[in-house]
Amino acid sequence: MKIGYDAKRLFNNFTGLGNYSRTMIDILTTYVPEHQYLLYSPKVTRNQVTMPYLEMEGCRTIVPTGMMKGSLWRTYGMASALKNDEIDLFHGLSNELPVGLERRRIPSVVTIHDVAFHTFPDMYRWHDRMIYDRKWKYACRHASHIIAISESTKADIIRFYDVPEEKISVVYQPVNKVYYEREALEPPLTPPKEGDSCCFESSSLGGFCPPITGEPKGVQRPLNKRGVSGSMVPYMLYVGSVNSRKNLLGIVKAMELLPADLQLPLTIVGGGGNYKREVEQYIAEHHIGHLFQWATAIDSESLKQLYTNATMFLYPSFYEGFGLPVVEALLSGCPVLTSNTSSLPEAGGPGSLQVDPRNVEEIRDGIVKILTDDVLRNQMIENGRKYAQEKFHPETLAKKVEEVYERVV
Repeated sequence: MKIGYDAKRLFNNFTGLGNYSRTMIDILTTYVPEHQYLLYSPKVTRNQVTMPYLEMEGCRTIVPTGMMKGSLWRTYGMASALKNDEIDLFHGLSNELPVGLERRRIPSVVTIHDVAFHTFPDMYRWHDRMIYDRKWKYACRHASHIIAISESTKADIIRFYDVPEEKISVVYQPVNKVYYEREALEPPLTPPKEGDSCCFESSSLGGFCPPITGEPKGVQRPLNKRGVSGSMVPYMLYVGSVNSRKNLLGIVKAMELLPADLQLPLTIVGGGGNYKREVEQYIAEHHIGHLFQWATAIDSESLKQLYTNATMFLYPSFYEGFGLPVVEALLSGCPVLTSNTSSLPEAGGPGSLQVDPRNVEEIRDGIVKILTDDVLRNQMIENGRKYAQEKFHPETLAKKVEEVYERVV
């Protein structure tokens, strides 16, 4: 079968939707190699992330060569290219479909990731919400079948777009293959030498590099799980965009309520705008900048080590289409505190500790429980990893996508 993909995000986006596109192609070419995979993109950014897909066996990249270019081609010209290439099936990987597939009798699948512009409208400009809503509505109406990345997202699609339940299949989001390469995961982070500069982009509010001597008063060495050994200070971890939906301020306020001897530093991996400035202002006004360090860009291997070495991962988000960082943490053997809302119980499973994200005291109590109960923490590590490996194994997900394709063609 010859399958076409909207690869704009794969070649030009290096966060969420781009990561999904790349990992989807990774698992399909690995576990379903018998098909031809054609990647359609209005342009290609060439770097160390995208170059493997330009050379990947079984794949071919197509960019427009005529007068129609860019977004115009992606929306209105791609269908003609698909027809000329005799595509058997098209998969829109990021919530959208090109216009004209039905007219050319090309079956289609679209992945819908979330409808956050409906559930958290204040995060989006009115104009953007209208554009997104129109694109999502068109895709849901015209796709032969829809892939939702969680049961929660499936429910949202039915709720907002009145789609028949039988038209939607849930296939969870694939995880970067580095989280399944155990031999590459075990080496601990190298503790910094005295005088070394921090490897993180520090906040102007007093970001820090973990000192080589000392540790928070009262924190005992059992908190130092694999890789956090010797003189490194234990730390907690947050990974994700810094926006109001992710609830980083709730984490900050919960940390402020912790007993002094349990106030481990928090490493924050992710960038943001106005909401990040709000969080920074709160941290500055409450004189707790010494508890936070910021990183805005980090490679997959280094991020994996951060998960592996963290005492716990904090992700009490208000709403997620899936919650990929939760799964990454589980696969890394990191205990997870997350929310009991939207898709996060699916991502975290029974091995995570789930709290009400609106309740700062409940977040604090969850942190205390994980820090002070060694038996619980070890059970969370073991059960969380087992759940994630079974539920989100790339071969399982690839076969489920293949089942959707066979259903449509």
